Amino acid sequence: MIIDDFSSTPDPLNPSRRAYFASLELTQISGEDRGQAINRMADGLKQRKNDILEANTLDLEASREMGVSEVIGDWLKLTPVRLEKAIKVLERLSTISDPIGRVVSAPYQIKQYKGYYQYIPLGVIALIYEAFPELGAIAAGFALKTANSLILQGSSEANSSNQIIAETLQSALEDARMPPGCLEFVPADPDHPIPDLVTEDRYINLIIPYGRPQLIQEVINKATVPILKTAMGNCYLYWSATASMDLVRWMITDSHKSEPDPVNAIEKVLIDPHQKNSSLVRLLNSLQEEGFQLRGDRDFIQNFPELTEAEPSEWYHPYLSKTIAFRFVENLENAIGMMNQCSSNHANCIATESYSESRIFAQNSNSALTFMNTSPQFSRHQNRGDALFLGVSNQKGYRRGLISLESLMTLKHIVQGNGRV
Repeated sequence: MIIDDFSSTPDPLNPSRRAYFASLELTQISGEDRGQAINRMADGLKQRKNDILEANTLDLEASREMGVSEVIGDWLKLTPVRLEKAIKVLERLSTISDPIGRVVSAPYQIKQYKGYYQYIPLGVIALIYEAFPELGAIAAGFALKTANSLILQGSSEANSSNQIIAETLQSALEDARMPPGCLEFVPADPDHPIPDLVTEDRYINLIIPYGRPQLIQEVINKATVPILKTAMGNCYLYWSATASMDLVRWMITDSHKSEPDPVNAIEKVLIDPHQKNSSLVRLLNSLQEEGFQLRGDRDFIQNFPELTEAEPSEWYHPYLSKTIAFRFVENLENAIGMMNQCSSNHANCIATESYSESRIFAQNSNSALTFMNTSPQFSRHQNRGDALFLGVSNQKGYRRGLISLESLMTLKHIVQGNGRV
């Protein structure tokens, strides 16, 4: 618990401190009232849809003049469909049961007393995100559902879009009588892309950086606040000699359909050397017909000279585009070793008809998520129960895997005694 001067009012010039005071008030607000506030946020986005899209058009025009990369341009473009998906996530969040206060059994008991765990908020969360204007709205819904305050810091390319979305959400929260400061917006500074709030560990409990690997690493290098590390792309697939070409083709192409952020896109394919050459030719031709750029290591392109050679460093980094690199590996164990060393380690896959291979892969792949004979395509809105996700985490240790509501909460251990030793 932070010890602060509670006799003073929140500093109007310090968004982290304002968010902190608001987080204390949020813990006293019912789940029903927070749900209604989230629904108001969804309604606000609906009412200002045209204004938001116009602001996004201004950002797109400015980004073209600045020569922003094609990847960031795709992430930045807020289509009506993308905005509608964000609204649906908020509407869904407003209706599901309140996660705060849920009780789970404790794994051990203290003496003869009865103990249990209860979910509680983290406190203050900061999202530092690159483009993806609608992500701020989705994160605001996640934060309020879990009774956390949220600080938004977007990138300069999306300033106009981020500003109007934040103002719309803040207006809805004010109408719903939520605590002032529960949603803070910090405009981007092009000269200082990593904001000072990453060192505000006195008030902020968690930083979530979302974007290209460079952004993630810069936040990690500077932050004194705990980080929930996200990752995109550079997911690996091992193609066993027992698996069909049709399965592999579907897994690859479907994984690239999670537009606009290719969170789980398969970009590297490791192949059993006993795979049929005819199957390889069919796969490569099919992917080229669908617009994929194909690459391979030196040994692979000796068999397929029409492919571009991949540099050694490429196996460690995502392409974030429709680009796939191929190489042969000696066996499954070598494939797992390369994945663990080179991939983003958040969503790796195997295509195999062997039960033994699938179990070895599940046991030894150091990946937050492992997919066997299925596409790793990512979706924030699963349409099942409470299956709503902000993104995919690659953090070592705490809450690896999908960033869900549980990722934004922690557990309090409660011990119930009877007045006797």
